[in-house]
Amino acid sequence: MPEVYLATTIITSIAVALVCWSFVALFFIPDIGIIAYWEGIQDPKTIGYCFEWEYWNQDLIDPTKPGNGCDGFAYQVFPPILKVLIVAIGGLIIPYVAYNYNKNGAKREAARRGAMIEKYLPYAASYTAAMSAANATPSKIFRSLAMNKEIYGDVSDDAAMVYRDVTLLGYDLITAMKMSVDRAASIWLTEFFQGMVGTLTAGGQLKLYFLNRAEHYMRENRTRLQMFLESIALLAESYIVVAVAMPLFLIVMLVIMFWVSGSGAQMSEGMLYGIVLGFVPMIHIAYAILVWTSSKEQEM
Repeated sequence: MPEVYLATTIITSIAVALVCWSFVALFFIPDIGIIAYWEGIQDPKTIGYCFEWEYWNQDLIDPTKPGNGCDGFAYQVFPPILKVLIVAIGGLIIPYVAYNYNKNGAKREAARRGAMIEKYLPYAASYTAAMSAANATPSKIFRSLAMNKEIYGDVSDDAAMVYRDVTLLGYDLITAMKMSVDRAASIWLTEFFQGMVGTLTAGGQLKLYFLNRAEHYMRENRTRLQMFLESIALLAESYIVVAVAMPLFLIVMLVIMFWVSGSGAQMSEGMLYGIVLGFVPMIHIAYAILVWTSSKEQEM
């Protein structure tokens, strides 16, 4: 529903812009704003001079004047570059970034659903092949898929919409499938539904079609998992070199340099402790994050 996403984008962007402009206004309100408060404070550079001036010129002190009449008194000046940055970031950049982020919300959700569908579709296709082998009707197959969302993920949502179109809205199966082709978030699911439409229209056997698609998607899934395992293996090999062998060699080399260093090659103990307790653990943390993010992409 593009209208819903468009309305959400407009309302959210307006709300973010109002919040940002209110924040900017807090800086520029006359007399009570943050900038006015800052510029009402004496410049620290003049405090010492004015203190000495008051000590030596007590007869010239005038409490009605700023700084008691000190000729070197000055207020702080808010940097003009910061004023420009506050207006640019709070008044323009953040609202613009928020608008673009919200505008692309539907695209991000479609990409997320497409990725999840491609993870679950091989198993859903195998399930449809098994159901079809048991002589279940397409309507019952889609109903069963829709009722097992915890197993088949986002594929169940598309199956539920097909079942809804057939049973609740009164569409025939082919029309419901054509509607699903138009709204599918994954090219794999689009091909799956389009193949069903072609098979039903040509009078073919869905059982053979489901078996063929299940084998095809399982091959694709094995290829995807094989690529993931190869990337993890590459990370493991680089981890052995970068996080295990290199730190050991580096520590040994630095210790030897520390012991035999002359005037031309000096190293403090603090630097050695920093490498051992700071640099080396950071390498392990970085690799842990890489493995975690890579595994998260394959999570189902």
